[in-house]
This record gives sequence, C-alpha cells and structure tokens, in this order.
Amino acid sequence: MASVMDAAAPSLTGELAWWHGAVIYQIYPRSFRDTNGDGIGDLAGIADELDYIADLGVDGIWISPFFTSPMKDFGYDVADYCGIDPSFGTFADFDRIIERAHALGLKVIIDQVYSHTSDEHAWFQESRTDRTNPKADWYVWADPKPDGSPPSNWQSVFGGSAWQWDGPRKQYYLHNFLTSQPDLNVHNRDVQDALLDVARFWLARGVDGFRLDALNFAMHDPDLRDNPPSGAPMELVTRPFDMQHKRYNQSHPDIVGFLERIRATIDEFPGRFTVAEVGGPEPLAEMKAFTADGKRLDSAYNFDFLYAPLLTAPLVRASLSQWSGEPGEGWPSWAFSNHDAPRAVTRWTRDGDQPRAARLNMLLLLALRGNPIIYQGEELGLPQGYVAFEDLQDPEAITNWPHTLGRDGARTPMPWQASAPQAGFSSANRTWLKRDPAHAALAVDGQTGDPQSTLHYTRHLLAMRRRYPALVAGEITLLDTPEDVLAFIRHDAEGAVLCAFNLGDEVLEWATPPAFVEAQVLASENAVGITGKPPMVLAPGSGYWATNAVET
Repeated sequence: MASVMDAAAPSLTGELAWWHGAVIYQIYPRSFRDTNGDGIGDLAGIADELDYIADLGVDGIWISPFFTSPMKDFGYDVADYCGIDPSFGTFADFDRIIERAHALGLKVIIDQVYSHTSDEHAWFQESRTDRTNPKADWYVWADPKPDGSPPSNWQSVFGGSAWQWDGPRKQYYLHNFLTSQPDLNVHNRDVQDALLDVARFWLARGVDGFRLDALNFAMHDPDLRDNPPSGAPMELVTRPFDMQHKRYNQSHPDIVGFLERIRATIDEFPGRFTVAEVGGPEPLAEMKAFTADGKRLDSAYNFDFLYAPLLTAPLVRASLSQWSGEPGEGWPSWAFSNHDAPRAVTRWTRDGDQPRAARLNMLLLLALRGNPIIYQGEELGLPQGYVAFEDLQDPEAITNWPHTLGRDGARTPMPWQASAPQAGFSSANRTWLKRDPAHAALAVDGQTGDPQSTLHYTRHLLAMRRRYPALVAGEITLLDTPEDVLAFIRHDAEGAVLCAFNLGDEVLEWATPPAFVEAQVLASENAVGITGKPPMVLAPGSGYWATNAVET
C-alpha cells in the first residue's frame, strides 16, 4: 500500500494563485432567479442572490452565456459577443454583479464561445454575402462535391449533416451544432484577433476569468477529410454523430497556438483564470495539451463524470490517476453536474436515498485534487427535473427524443421558496421552462431552516475544506484498495487528510493506513464535524475525511 511518504510530488511552496483549488459555483442564468416577472432568470436575479452564494463558502461564480442571442441554443448561439441580451438585463445589472461579487470576495467567471456564433451575428451576415467581402473567410465555407452533396461526411452534435447549403453564397457552411450556429474559421488570424478583442472587452469590464465552451471544436481539418466510422453498435447510438470518430471536424493541433495567444491576452490582466471544456471520448490528451507548461490555459475539465451512469471507484481512480502533478502539467477541474448533463444525484442514487447520495457526491467532489465546480441546485440535492415532451425547449432533446434525456431536466428553475408561486423563481404565470413541482420540497427557504438539510451540510463541508489547505491545493496519493473502495491522501507541507469511500453495493472491511489509525474523522456522508476515529467497516455509499492534525 502506498503512503503519503511515497508521494513523488514536492510539497507546495510559495503563494498559489487564487484559482488553485478554488470552488466555483455555476449559474445558468435563465433558470436561476427572475426579477422582472417575464419567466426568464436574469442578471438582476444573480446580483440579488450573491449573498446566498457567498454564504455557501465558494470562491467564485461561473455565469453561463447572457450575450445577445436569438436563443435557439439558449445563449450559446451568440449574435453579439459584447452585448447583453435584453431578456437578461443591462450592463448596469452586470456591473452590479461585478461590484457586489468582489465586495463579497467572490470571483466572476463568464463563458466565452469561440468555436461558433449565431447566424444572426453581423460577422456571418457579412461573410455570406459573397466570396470576396472582408469577412468572406471568417467562417468555414466549402463548395459541394461534384454531385452536389456536402464537402465531407461530418455529422453535427445535434443530428444530421454538419454542413448547411447557403443560397446567397452558393456554398456549404460548417456547423458542428445547430444549423443556426455556423462555425468560425479560427484558423484565420483576423478571427483570432477579433475574439481576443472580445476577451479584452470583458476583462476590462472586471471579469476574473473565462470558461471556454466547446474548445476542441474551434478548428477543423482544412482538407475536409471524411471522418472514419466509429463502429459503435446501433443499440448504443442516439444520433449520427455517435457513428464517427471525430478525427477531422475537431481537435486540430493548431488550437494550442491560439490558446497561447489567449494566454498572452489574459496575462495583460493579472490574476485572471481560464478553464476549458473538452468533450469527446478521449479528451485527456487535449486537456493536457490545452493546459501544458503554464503558457496556455490554467485548467480543463471533461465529461468523465457528467454522463457516467454510475459513480464507481474504478471510474474515479482512473480519472484522478491521469493528473499526477508532474512538471508542466496543468491543473484539473471537476464537475459532476452542469447545464448539459443529467443531474448526478439522479444518475448515481442506488438505494433510493437521494439526500444521502447528494451528500456523498459533495463529500467526494470537494476532496478531489483540482477545482470543484458546483452546479446551481447541487447544494440542495436537486434531482433531475421532469419535463414532459410537450414542454421541452432543448433542440437536442426534441431532435433525438426519446433516446437522449436532453438538457432541460438539468435546467428547470431553481426553487427558492417552497410555498411561493413558481417556488419563488418568478412571479410569472408561465416560466420559460416548466418547473418540476417536486423540487419545491427542496427549496432554499426550507433547507435554510433545517440543520439536517443538504444545504446546511454543503455549507459546513465547504467551511471544513477551507480549514485544511491540503484539501484545497495539496497533492494526492492514491492508495491500494479493494475494487469498490476509493481511498487517497491529500497532503501538503503542513498536514494530510485521508479520504475514503465505499462506492459499491456491499459492506466492506478496509483497514485504515497505519499513519491514520489515531486520526479523527472530519466529515462523512452523514455529518460534518469531529466524530471519532475512522471506521474499520465501510457501509455501501459511504465515505469520510480524517486527519491527525485536527484544527480547533
């Protein structure tokens, strides 16, 4: 069995950047809080609830897109990178978020969508007029094959060909997502310059960093070679996109050169943070490349956990082992739930006890080496919301029904007051997405008054994590364990915390490492606080943090 003394990584020295180990709270603004009664969450609602977020004990917020948009993909189809959509409010509202968040000690991270725009963006409107205008090469245009078919066999994420014929231009344009989301030609240096100016605009406005959406879709193969078939069996296929290895429509090696330009731009504004979303079946190499050597991005996360049907020890062990802390390696971020994936508490509850599963998930997420990202409602233990087919808004879910759960169930309105209309989210009779009535029982006001609630547990667990720097930014040593047990030690120069979990279905005996036999448990899936020595028997779906250096 490995021990903390066997760890190859050196002790942490010097002052770390604020984001190193920071806990980020993701806000999906359409569903967070509506203040003007139109049924759509807005920036004023975020500003009004910043005290609630700060009281959780997180370090910053990440706000999903609020830019000018026709909302065909609910903000990820940007029509003006430097504008705020009226449905979300005004720049005065945004400035209030920046001012209040910073006063509360919260950092503010916003999305940047550099791979594609809306077809209503002025850049695309100019680009499509002809083949000689100044922005003619700002998007990915190509002639048809001699038989009139698309230039390649590439498939879009949301279904069907990734190529759309455009009459004014008499060419196809590439869209990796909706037909109304044409892909930018980020190979073009002028496009890069324009995107970097967008970054400067928001950095000058006071944001503390960016989450870069769908980053590995930013560049394509200029030769437009066909993707090879994936060979996936049809019973596992939910859309044509699944039937290809995405070798040529994404993940071009020149992306890293653009990231170095992004980094140089970010460095004009000291103390800022960047994290990339990297999807796909084999994202690790790209994550490592995107964050290498301190000259690209700071962090990256993938979908290891976001679509996992079960939480298992082998899954977590494999994910953690990929980030060893070797020189030149970036810093990982982790998310169990977000606006694109079914909520983890629904996917991972095995025995029907969802509150217990929610606490266990939080105990694990906050123990991982990296930046934990908590999605709005996760602190309440919200399960996936039920949305009937006739109430769906998500274009992906509608297109691929019933073979995908879609994204709407993770985007239902946040419940604030159990007995209020729309559970306190809005005063409107109808909200943009129908809420799940079952969520009212988990509303913020009810949990605030209940010391046994998931909300109280989350607040206390975050406070406990802050007391132990090893849990925030320390190194990690994975321990040898039975298959269903996950155990590791988080450690730095000042101390060490043992984290152990039984993620299986059976009661298991597991001997505490000798260095921790006299340790005290700091937290478990049931409670936060000193509760005695670590157990020798782990119940299914249980876990704990323990240390010899108890802070008083």
